[in-house]
Parts: sequence; structure tokens; C-alpha cells
Amino acid sequence: MKNIHYIINGVLAIAVVILFIMQFSGQKAVYDADKAVTGSADSSALPIAYFHIDKLLQNYNFARDLDEQITRKQENARANLTQQMRNLESEVNEFRYKMQNGAFLTQARAEQEQERLMKKQQDIQSLDQKLTQDLLEENQRVNEQLRDTIMHHLKEYNMEKKYQVIISSDGTNPIFYADESYDITNEIVEFLNKKWSGKEDKPVEDVNLR
Repeated sequence: MKNIHYIINGVLAIAVVILFIMQFSGQKAVYDADKAVTGSADSSALPIAYFHIDKLLQNYNFARDLDEQITRKQENARANLTQQMRNLESEVNEFRYKMQNGAFLTQARAEQEQERLMKKQQDIQSLDQKLTQDLLEENQRVNEQLRDTIMHHLKEYNMEKKYQVIISSDGTNPIFYADESYDITNEIVEFLNKKWSGKEDKPVEDVNLR
């Protein structure tokens, strides 16, 4: 997802996951060495699962809606800024024309117009900085909302599945190997989209960028 870079922390090595389960769940994690060699896995023997965060975000309708909303805000903000810059450029060209043709009655009037244009340029630069900061804050807020929404629904999802640990691959800290039988990405996407289709997740409130 190009605008929303969301990372769920918790990518663990299999050995660490096993220790986690044994220590905190009070259950003995059993893993069949023969199955490890053959590349097959039994999720009932090791109650863990993982999902691909990139794939989830690409297919989770709520995440795509948020991404589209952020994109529209960025485009609108940039269009507004671009228009103001074009207006300033036009006024500067007019000022230069008047200076070259002696259109100002006095030097003081020419200096006054020059100061006005310089002030307008500074205001546009300040607006550019403000828009950039506002969009960064909006992205952060959306990422936090998306993270909280996914975490909330993962807990609900796991009430039935009863996994001890659910981990994710985020591209930065990938799962180097895991049997596909532990991959629950599609299940989570389907579960999340059912929640979003019912509009249980609150959409991001519009933020006026000015």
C-alpha cells in the first residue's frame, strides 16, 4: 500500500515462539522432528500462525479505503499549493514587466509591490511546510487507527481459533521459513472484510488541510 506503511511488530524466530508458549501458556509445545524434516507441519501440535502484512493490507477493504482517502487529501493539498504558486509566478512576471516599462509612478510604489510579492512567497513556503506536516500527522493517525482495528479484530478472531501466538511478516523482518499450513492470511482478510462490510470499523474523520 503506497501511502500507508503499517508494520505489526512481533516477528519471532520459531525457537523463541516455542519458548514463549512453554513459559507463558503453561502448555508444553510439541514439535515432531520428523515433520520438520519432511517440511510438513501440524498446527494442532504447535498452536501458532502467521500472516503476510503486505498481502493483508492489499486485500483488506478498510485499509484500501483509508489509503484512497489519504491519497485524495494529498492530491487536493498539492493542487491547492500548485495553484497558489502559479498565481504568484504570474504576479511576479507582471511585476517585472511593469518595472521594465516604467509602469510604477514612484519607486516607493514599486518597492511596496515587491515586498508584497516576497511576503506572498514566504506564505506559500509556510503553507507547503504546514501541508507536509499535516499529511505526516494524518498518515500516522491513520496507521494507528488501522493497527488498533486489526489488533482488536485479531483478538476476536482468535477467540475461536485459540492460537497461542500469531506473528506477521512485514518485509523488514521476514519469516525466513514457515510451512504454509500455518499461513492464516486469507482467513484474517476474510474475517476483517466481513467486519468492514458491516461498517463496524469507524472511518477516518476528514481533516481540513489549510
